[in-house]
Amino acid sequence: MPSMPPEGELAPSNGRLPDAALREVGSVPFGAYVHVPFCATRCGYCDFNTYTSDELQETTQRQYIGAVLAEIDLARRVVPHVPPLSTVFFGGGTPTLLAAADQALLLKALTEAFGLTEDAEVTTEANPESVTAEQLDALRACGVNRISFGMQSAIPHVLSTLDRAHTPGRVVEAVGQARAAGFDSVSVDLIYGTPGETINQWRTSIEAAIALEPEHISAYALIVEEGTALARRIYRGEIAGVDDDDQAVKYELADELLSAAGYGWYEVSNWASSPGHRSRHNLAYWKGHHWWGFGPGAHSHVGGVRWWNVRHPRAYAERLAAGHSPALAREVLGASTRHVERVLLEVRLADGLAADVLPPEARTECKKLVTEGLLDANALESGRVVLTLQGRLLADLVVRRLTSDGVR
Repeated sequence: MPSMPPEGELAPSNGRLPDAALREVGSVPFGAYVHVPFCATRCGYCDFNTYTSDELQETTQRQYIGAVLAEIDLARRVVPHVPPLSTVFFGGGTPTLLAAADQALLLKALTEAFGLTEDAEVTTEANPESVTAEQLDALRACGVNRISFGMQSAIPHVLSTLDRAHTPGRVVEAVGQARAAGFDSVSVDLIYGTPGETINQWRTSIEAAIALEPEHISAYALIVEEGTALARRIYRGEIAGVDDDDQAVKYELADELLSAAGYGWYEVSNWASSPGHRSRHNLAYWKGHHWWGFGPGAHSHVGGVRWWNVRHPRAYAERLAAGHSPALAREVLGASTRHVERVLLEVRLADGLAADVLPPEARTECKKLVTEGLLDANALESGRVVLTLQGRLLADLVVRRLTSDGVR
């Protein structure tokens, strides 16, 4: 949940969606995101909507659980004919700061309200330092079948710069405990480009992640968000800033090593050991599917309407206790905006974008991008717009050229 959502228009207090949006329900899969805003400490690079116990004061996790249950009931009324959930994702924050019984309670409520498909993907994020073997056993037993660990790095000084509390060895233990609990879909997240990280240290982190034999690996370039502790340290000159060229070299190394280890990229920052282990929940975002985001600051999308909840857990709970929607504001997306967003998101996928959704001018631009080495020539001949490795490094540029006023 980034720190600055768009302004949007005031959301209705009853949560009602436009009839046009409701008519699209069922046309694509439906998922649920549950935002858990609690963290033991705040990482220096993070600008997500998270709170430590000192910041929350009187707001308790028990109040949070009750409020999310109330929002689930609201969602059931607002979207009464939603298809069974194909994905559920507990994100944060640190979902594993909740008791496993509380996550099980929320999953049970979602299942009773909407149903789950037989093969539903149910994911929880977990920080290695805040999850136990007993908790992993309980999560797996209640129906969570995929876990994503925030590894970030295998280098102690890099973890320190990022204000991560765990040690590299704890990640190894946590993955082993997840396997013992019965998880056969494990993901680890890495961050590259941290100030002070050498190319060889980044290689070590990638190799350490591969050695864990997870089914999925994400590698994200460090972004220095305004207002974070990391941004302040860079501004004061305590540490160096982020170097774009350094990050590009590290991305290329990640793709080389992960490909050699049998992981295939399926989105610019994500690799999986097989198509079946791609993150179906994240693919739903990139493919423009529908989802309801529960919790403080969570974002949702149904039928071209995007809305976001109030950010503070106390305000979130108060709105629901009063019988109101926690949504702060929303955007009703026009056809042009939906087209741009489709291009923006689907071009990032290894499966690419269907070329025939582009206007003739943009398809001509695709041919130019092929000659510049940014789009795959064979894919374009087959009717797909697919980025090359160089194109992945310049994905934003490709999107701008395919969606500029001159080609739409």
